[in-house]
Formats: sequence, C-alpha cells, structure tokens
Amino acid sequence: MKPLRQASTRPVISYKPRVEPSPPVHAQRLEGYQDVYQIRGQYVAFVLLGDTFKQSPVFAYPESAQRWANQTRQDGEDW
Repeated sequence: MKPLRQASTRPVISYKPRVEPSPPVHAQRLEGYQDVYQIRGQYVAFVLLGDTFKQSPVFAYPESAQRWANQTRQDGEDW
C-alpha cells in the first residue's frame, strides 16, 4: 500500500498592496481613467489613502485596475 500523503504545511500568502510615497516617474497616466497608470505595457492603479499611495497588482486591462482602485478607495473610507 502507498503511504498517506502529508498535508501541506506551506503558509497561505495573500496579497497586500504596496505602500508607495508617490507613483513612479516612469509611469504614464492613462486618459479617461482616474487612478490607472501604464508601466511597461501593463496596467497598475495607485490610490491615495492618507498620505501614501497603495499600488495594485498588475492587470491586463485598464478597466480592471480602475475597478480595483474604486473598491480600495471605498474600503479605505471605512477606516
């Protein structure tokens, strides 16, 4: 008989937005979007909460980045 498999003991890693002092200089802001920037052909949102910016994960579409920014801003207002 085969031995039973061990349960995975790896910790679960969840995404925490990076905190930045400001969007990077090389980021190009997209027209028509409030918080979306293009960096190296990918779309990233920066949301100002308090005195720092939160950076989103990388998205393939600017609409997705803007949705993330809107949701993050709503969650930040609850603080």
